[in-house]
Amino acid sequence: MLSRRDLLAGATVFGIADVFGPMTDVFAKASQPRTPVNFEIPKAACDCHVHVFGDPARFPFELTRTYTPEAASVDELRAMQRTLHIARVVIVQPSVYGTDNSCILDAIKQYGLGARGIAVIDGKTSDKTLDDMQQAGIRGVRINLGTTGETDVVVARRRFQAALDQIKGRNWHIQIYASLPVVAGLKEQVLASPVPVVFDHFGGAKAALGLQQPGLEDLLNLVRTGRAYVKITSAYTTSAQAPDYADAAPLARALIAANPRQILWGSDWPHTDTIHRREATAVTPLLSIDDGQMLNLLALWAPDATLRKTILVDNPARLYGF
Repeated sequence: MLSRRDLLAGATVFGIADVFGPMTDVFAKASQPRTPVNFEIPKAACDCHVHVFGDPARFPFELTRTYTPEAASVDELRAMQRTLHIARVVIVQPSVYGTDNSCILDAIKQYGLGARGIAVIDGKTSDKTLDDMQQAGIRGVRINLGTTGETDVVVARRRFQAALDQIKGRNWHIQIYASLPVVAGLKEQVLASPVPVVFDHFGGAKAALGLQQPGLEDLLNLVRTGRAYVKITSAYTTSAQAPDYADAAPLARALIAANPRQILWGSDWPHTDTIHRREATAVTPLLSIDDGQMLNLLALWAPDATLRKTILVDNPARLYGF
């Protein structure tokens, strides 16, 4: 018998909407937590990094995308957050939608007052569109260099300046997904930035390289001085030491010690597979990551409850305007 993922792969080839009708009947389910959370989650805690993937018939993927994900709905997101006892969420525009932010805007609307969003824009994005996105809950723009493997610092600096110019005068921030050498190459611009800057996924640091890896001290200094936030998200992409990702702990603790007021936590749900790539138009199954286990790592990295409240509640409330 064909699995749901087999059906999905065939539907991608032959035309999903015509063959199968509504996408929610075809896609495999996104992962849900399996391990109970082992510490008290403070009221108004926020997951600062999730994605939503909708029905491609309604929200088409970018033709130049590097992968094709399975669906991950707002209902599944709500279920995951309820299990983790998390009230707030930041929905981040994934690369597969390019600069069409329709899916995350719809997701924010569905989720309600507890949601904010991070958009992707370009030079064609009008001030009116930015105004509308502000009203809808967008609080920043993302520069995604990591998904495509872009390592040219000149390109990164140019895109950073372009984003600054476009969001000038707005109470937004710039979120950057890049490798650690690129982060280090941006340090002067970040230090001079008039808006907050957020680095995704441990700032691109790799657990196996330890605390002496090139560029890490630059990242730590940006955090110490309050010029950058860092998301301690998706330990499974920073570390290869499953299931406890022990070598990510020194990185997390070093970042927290540098300045806990500049640290954000996120699940990175629904966990796209950026390692086992297929053809861009072939469906890549989502990873089965245990978000309960991932959240429990925070209690190991930040054993103090007051410190966890700073990371889970206070910092997101300040940055995203909850």
